[in-house]
Amino acid sequence: MTRAPLLPLAVSLGDPAGIGPEVLAKCWDNRDRFSLAPFVAIGDPRSVRAVWDGPIATIDDPREAESAFDVGLPLIQISSPESDRPGHPSVAGAHCSLDALEIAVGLTRSGSAGAVVTGPVSKEQLYSIGFRHPGQTEFVAERCGIAAGNVAMMLAGPTLRTVPVTTHIALSDVPDMLTAGLIESRGRTTLRGLQRSFGIAEPRLAITGLNPHSGEGGLLGRAEIEVIEPAIAALRAEGWRVTGPHPADTLFHESARARYDAALCMYHDQALIPVKALHFVDAVNITLGLPIIRTAPDHGTAFDIAGQDRADPRPMAAALCLAAHCALNRSMAA
Repeated sequence: MTRAPLLPLAVSLGDPAGIGPEVLAKCWDNRDRFSLAPFVAIGDPRSVRAVWDGPIATIDDPREAESAFDVGLPLIQISSPESDRPGHPSVAGAHCSLDALEIAVGLTRSGSAGAVVTGPVSKEQLYSIGFRHPGQTEFVAERCGIAAGNVAMMLAGPTLRTVPVTTHIALSDVPDMLTAGLIESRGRTTLRGLQRSFGIAEPRLAITGLNPHSGEGGLLGRAEIEVIEPAIAALRAEGWRVTGPHPADTLFHESARARYDAALCMYHDQALIPVKALHFVDAVNITLGLPIIRTAPDHGTAFDIAGQDRADPRPMAAALCLAAHCALNRSMAA
């Protein structure tokens, strides 16, 4: 059977005053170096012109991106009432970034694009225009008809993938938020994501403990015994290859990482610190549990360096490469 060619990726530029336009333009400049698949930017072309003097190929349909890719940076234009200066976010820029995100998701859901790659946005600016989601992840999930609780945030680097069970909450709130059901749900989403988007037929999931030394048999806390172990048992009963609870301080060295495909961690920093220590410039945020592929570079708007030609394009390139890789895996499994 002949496999259909992959569709171009839809990339929302993010906040026009941030570094999203710069890093995406640099990715197009270095498309051969980074081995990038065709993509189309979605946003205000003035935000690109403010930081880059390369060619822009304005298109109307993502499927035109492949033929335009070697001519210029393919871009679907969004008109904004005013242009933003790099480093100076505005209400108009927030509307532009939200419109770009909406269009990128819609194009991918409709089958016109192969995946969504989201540029960095300013939550503060989005909240000022009535945005009510905690972040882009929850917005994309809603537009795909998926409850926010049924998706998971994975940080994926070349040698390590981690998923936090709890994300942006105070550390003191984590023990009360952890339930066996939540751990099971995040575990299933992770395992199915490894199968569907990473092409791993029998994925291996390592689950951390919450307390030092995984509680030392209850001496340092009972979350492992009362919450985490029952969740692990339930996942194993479904036939999944799951181990744990593992002490987090011994789970991320080289030989340990060879024994699993992803680590499910109990809280934000437990998951993100090891990935960022190992893969600070090439870790990618990928949302698992969606009917479409969505990735994002693991950095923010960096308003403080926007427009200074200092932004590193490698995180965006990594997000583009992972999106294409996952799209390929899904197309092969279809």
